[in-house]
Amino acid sequence: MTTTSTLIPSTGPVTPDFFSSAFLMNNVGAPFVIGMAVGYFAKKMLRMTLFLSGAAIVMLFAAEYYGVVNISDTDLQQAASSATHAAKSSGDFLVHRLSSITSKGASGAAGFFAGFKLG
Repeated sequence: MTTTSTLIPSTGPVTPDFFSSAFLMNNVGAPFVIGMAVGYFAKKMLRMTLFLSGAAIVMLFAAEYYGVVNISDTDLQQAASSATHAAKSSGDFLVHRLSSITSKGASGAAGFFAGFKLG
């Protein structure tokens, strides 16, 4: 009696799908998922805001080149500084709000940073 065996080729280690519902519901809680969604959204909105702000600044430079407007460097730096301050305070507000969802608050904040990293 002879037996033949068939070898199945291995594709390497299996990596879990972090966004699958089976992984999320079994391994993390609701505050983490909420924080991850908010962090993901915040990063996407930050990227869009930076893109639109850059386009506006380029248009201002072009308008200055053609003599339509006059822009001083100090005013431009002051506007950038105030925009940076607004972004920091908005991020701090989101993290503080997510930290208050649970009694310990670590899960929501950790979810925010994980979503921000993934976004």
